Amino acid sequence: MSGGLVTAAYIVAAILFILSLAGLSKHETSKQGNIFGISGMAIALIATILGPDTANVGWLLIAMVMGGAIGIHLARKVEMTEMPELVAILHSFVGLAAVLVGYNSYIDHAPGLPTIMENIHLTEVFIGIFIGAVTFTGSVVAFGKLRGKIPSRPLMLPHRHRLNLLALVVTAILLIVFVRTESGGMQAFALTLMTLIALVFGWHLVASIGGADMPVVVSMLNSYSGWAAAAAGFMLSNDLLIVTGALVGSSGAILSYIMCKAMNRSFVSVIAGGFGTDSTGSDETDEVGEYREITAQETAELLKNSDSVIITPGYGMAVAQAQYPVAEITEKLRSRGIKVRFGIHPVAGRLPGHMNVLLAEAKVPYDVVLEMDELNDDFSDTDTVLVIGANDTVNPAAQEDPRSPIAGMPVLEVWKARDVVVFKRSMNTGYAGVQNPLFFRENTQMLFGDAKVTVDAILKAL
Repeated sequence: MSGGLVTAAYIVAAILFILSLAGLSKHETSKQGNIFGISGMAIALIATILGPDTANVGWLLIAMVMGGAIGIHLARKVEMTEMPELVAILHSFVGLAAVLVGYNSYIDHAPGLPTIMENIHLTEVFIGIFIGAVTFTGSVVAFGKLRGKIPSRPLMLPHRHRLNLLALVVTAILLIVFVRTESGGMQAFALTLMTLIALVFGWHLVASIGGADMPVVVSMLNSYSGWAAAAAGFMLSNDLLIVTGALVGSSGAILSYIMCKAMNRSFVSVIAGGFGTDSTGSDETDEVGEYREITAQETAELLKNSDSVIITPGYGMAVAQAQYPVAEITEKLRSRGIKVRFGIHPVAGRLPGHMNVLLAEAKVPYDVVLEMDELNDDFSDTDTVLVIGANDTVNPAAQEDPRSPIAGMPVLEVWKARDVVVFKRSMNTGYAGVQNPLFFRENTQMLFGDAKVTVDAILKAL
């Protein structure tokens, strides 16, 4: 394949990637968006393999078969509830790839370049490896926190902000040394030391962020992986990789901004440390009253006597895989003429859009799945609200207690409804480690147990 055909194929692939992002912005076109993305990547791979600059195609095909087999295995094995940690670990692969490409580009670059071009190339290598190393260890820590292997509470080292600043200052000094020195040994030392600093910096950066901010961290790492890919594109002089990396990096940054806005937090405050910095465990009880219990049978009667119902799902619904019986309950209530809608908080679950995907998987109609801003004014006119596995996103302390760690965070105002039923395993706090006064309100009743079991019981009673 000639260089002109490769360029044309890259342009088509870039357009398909842009169409993919546009398609993924809406439920109705998300499947089409995925098809565009897959098609664009297929064209990009074929054009790169058949391009005039590619050698040892046999090794590439072997690597692709191995990678494809692993990908298919993971796609079949991983549950939707495990998708956040899968995304996090995939980001680490992108970061590691950028580090390896950077070292390869440094070792095997064209000799005799003009001084300016040489400095530009070395700067690209240095920055690409730095971003890749930060993305790699940061994503591994995020995976560990989401998986439960690492405590979700933030790591509070003394002078942690000064340590981060020191790491950045030393990295900047090493960049100057790396670019200006003519000694190969000094360059290798500066590059290796920077890589070690970047690996530790990425680990500390994410370890210092609390569990409640993990959705923002995942989108932030998504952005980092995009910029790492773009840096690799510059090192490889691959225009499509630059464009793709820029698309991923900018979309991840925009998503991080949207998530921070939804939590009434600045990006800097997320990096500085997460919600629940003192504790995130079940010891954080601090009960503020007495709670009332309700049975599945009583909940079914409450639903049958309602004219309007809103369901607010959270990560607990995902863990219990309760979305399927919830969808059946929705269908039964709607067949009775009861108005049923779903209220989705922007950071519900541990990945942006997590709840939307679960509900779509269970065939819940798109038109009844609404965002928080579309629904918040309707709670006062709602008869019954079912809070299934949600906690921090329905906490009235965010509006009523200025001392609360989540003060100012926009939440679903479920307590304004006539009756609220909260599905929980126990009275433990949520991922942010903050007690929820909603549980002790007069119009709130607690339905304890596994969400799927209790929802199945309600479905049977209906």
